[in-house]
Amino acid sequence: MLQLDIEKALAPWRTASGWRIAFSGGLDSTVLLHLLADLAKRELLPPLSAIHIHHGLQAAADAWPAHCQAVCAALGVPLQVIHVQVQPGASIEQAARSARYAAFGEALAHGEVLLTAQHRDDQAETLLFRLLRGAGVRGLAAMSGQRVLGQGTLLRPLLGVSRSMLETYAAEHGLSWVEDPSNTETQFSRNFLRQQIVPALTARWPQATASIARTAAHMAEAQGLLDELAAQDLADADRLTEFAWLGLSSLALAPLKDLSPARQRNALRHWIAPLTRLPDSEHWAGWDSLRDAGGDARPIWRLADGELHRAEDRLWWLSGAWLKPLQGALAWSAPGQILELPGNGQLQLIGEIPTGDLQVRYRQGGEVMQLPGRGHRDVKRLLNERGVPVFARGRLPLLYRDGQLVAVANLPGLDASADDSWRLRWCAPTNDQSLS
Repeated sequence: MLQLDIEKALAPWRTASGWRIAFSGGLDSTVLLHLLADLAKRELLPPLSAIHIHHGLQAAADAWPAHCQAVCAALGVPLQVIHVQVQPGASIEQAARSARYAAFGEALAHGEVLLTAQHRDDQAETLLFRLLRGAGVRGLAAMSGQRVLGQGTLLRPLLGVSRSMLETYAAEHGLSWVEDPSNTETQFSRNFLRQQIVPALTARWPQATASIARTAAHMAEAQGLLDELAAQDLADADRLTEFAWLGLSSLALAPLKDLSPARQRNALRHWIAPLTRLPDSEHWAGWDSLRDAGGDARPIWRLADGELHRAEDRLWWLSGAWLKPLQGALAWSAPGQILELPGNGQLQLIGEIPTGDLQVRYRQGGEVMQLPGRGHRDVKRLLNERGVPVFARGRLPLLYRDGQLVAVANLPGLDASADDSWRLRWCAPTNDQSLS
């Protein structure tokens, strides 16, 4: 039965460039590894290998890589052991998980599939845990069966299988595995649910974990419908802007304001989910303030991994380099080459290189620029005329020659010489890196 379940779950992935098993050495991943190694003896599969993540959080774990190596050697499966550094934080469980999946993502090559051994009981625990935290539909969908990870895909082929089925398989095949001592420590929320709450539920309702896992599947389907609605609602708002060269995610505000508050939140959850950890219910008051601020206001909604700005009737997502301070003026000693702007992308002169002492600066206020046929013009007024988003104005590179402002990067009419013999081009920083 178990063999048939996993063969069915993995059937769409037979053409992957490789199957990599997340192998902790515990019961669940040991069964998964044994199942796949046995299947590989009978059928042609993608190259099979295992990955063991060593967190270094407890002394007992130091012996696990050797155990995993022995198991893999006996089955003829190559093993990669990766040591990670777990960052301290409020939740050691979450910190370890983040470090583990970051390592998995880096280890996956293009087209590879990472197979993890979470099962139906794990799914039920996840839903209960998130329910107690007040999660919405997306959270109550619990663990997805698959998702993108690094250059490959994370796949959970055992979500429909109970832990008791894994225990039966392990006993029938005489498998050995390691036991994590921390699994008995009920100060960890998941352990408390696993050891005290779930047994009490199943004692009263034997099918409790199956029913809860089924609810997670219903929530996942409901979330899929909400995502479809969000995509429709975002279609008008996701129109191009003349400042697309900033390379930032942005939305037109007006189409969103026409939606009901619930649909606004649903659309924004869908849009920001790939960008940041989603805010809790109370924190959504920040969206109301951002949406309803006066036309002259410059509201900001600060989220876990960045900020949502409102400028020129659009929403703009800023993170990474965009939220870090800039350095001062830079001398451009080799204007024929691309100039790396610390924390602010790259700058290039295209065309005939102008002579003179060239320097790159950022706005400080009061800058004036000489324009053909228009005389001296205030830079602030020029930026207002072109509708440059306020948050970007202080990052626009200004080119000075012999102390005179001669160009503002990327703005037509301001970014080139009078005879158009050269042009100043700025490649803005990405949200996640200092350079594009």
